[in-house]
Amino acid sequence: MEIMIEKEQCDGCGVCVDICPYKVLSIEEETAYVKGTCTLCAVCVRQCPQEAISMPGGSIKGEEEVSNYKGLWIFAELKKNKPIPVVYELIGKGRELADQLEEELSLVVAGHDVKEAVEDLSQYPVDRIIACEDPLLEEYHDERYTHMLTRYVQKYRPAVLLLGATTNGRSLAPRTAARLGTGLTADCTELEIDFDRKCLLQTRPAYGGNILATITCQYQRPQMATVRPKVFPKAEPSDQMEPAVEYDQVDMACLPVKVVLKEKKEEVSDLVSIEEADIVVAGGRGLGSEENFGLIEELASLMGGAVGASRAVVDEGWTPYNRQVGQTGRTISPKVYIACGISGAIQHQIGMRSAETIIAINKNEDAPIFQIADYGIVGDVNEVLRLLISQMKE
Repeated sequence: MEIMIEKEQCDGCGVCVDICPYKVLSIEEETAYVKGTCTLCAVCVRQCPQEAISMPGGSIKGEEEVSNYKGLWIFAELKKNKPIPVVYELIGKGRELADQLEEELSLVVAGHDVKEAVEDLSQYPVDRIIACEDPLLEEYHDERYTHMLTRYVQKYRPAVLLLGATTNGRSLAPRTAARLGTGLTADCTELEIDFDRKCLLQTRPAYGGNILATITCQYQRPQMATVRPKVFPKAEPSDQMEPAVEYDQVDMACLPVKVVLKEKKEEVSDLVSIEEADIVVAGGRGLGSEENFGLIEELASLMGGAVGASRAVVDEGWTPYNRQVGQTGRTISPKVYIACGISGAIQHQIGMRSAETIIAINKNEDAPIFQIADYGIVGDVNEVLRLLISQMKE
């Protein structure tokens, strides 16, 4: 994907060539063209005297148009008609950011029967709740939810839109951003305000978690981000505010859908969700066998935590995929993460390195997991686990 150049408007002045920070533009036969890999930085779009350059998916918004977008929005995802935990985390951070911007904080709630959820969320420090009730929204559906959220954004024009980096959030956010022709930063671990530019600073791990990248969306609105669960503290209920509740319908019946839900089966999962647990005990190939993996489950049960696993263990069939931690599994941020017999390849670290405290048990003292661990135990993982279980029982 690259910038689009209107050949008839371009007069070959060369301004874009001179200002391109990546030197991928050139003039040939008195017309600009892209000769390398365009990063879509949009510098040339704003500086072209003839307005001959545009962005794919939508034009760059001018300062006046950007200023028409106001307020910070949170998509309040529901599960069985109740807000999921990350929603309360987003409310806490969203309230802080909205106060800094001196703008309203609003929630978007969608589903079939959302009255109970709206009443619950009304106890928290938000200014407005926009609710959409429709039987067609009872179960999450990519096309319908994208249609609904896009229509609301186009109507109300929020400056910022935040979603939880859940399975549904990671599906809904990019679809909505594409429809709106705006940017999206996924899996954020920090959000701040650039007061000079009135921009949202969106920070997320990059290059396999080795660096933190801070990204801005200066020229498009809304500024969109998904936020990892458990990186911000939950908001507390407040009686200082009484949010305005607005029920706003979106026509769903006329929307052609390509995917139809035929049947829904509840996933057989742990009592404690791995993404919500404060303590996660995870096992790797170093355990040696499926039988030994049972030690992980026993210790996690005694500690009131959840069971995690490396990809190797899941591939062996020792435990279900919903327990997999890492780049191709779940990204979690528990208070305590105990890695048992896990070497700690970068693909695994991506999913757990933001845990508050990391404890590693491995017989290989050079295992990469020890480089990020707060506490390390070098020894036979099965022997150490049996000792820990014995101590916990006592």
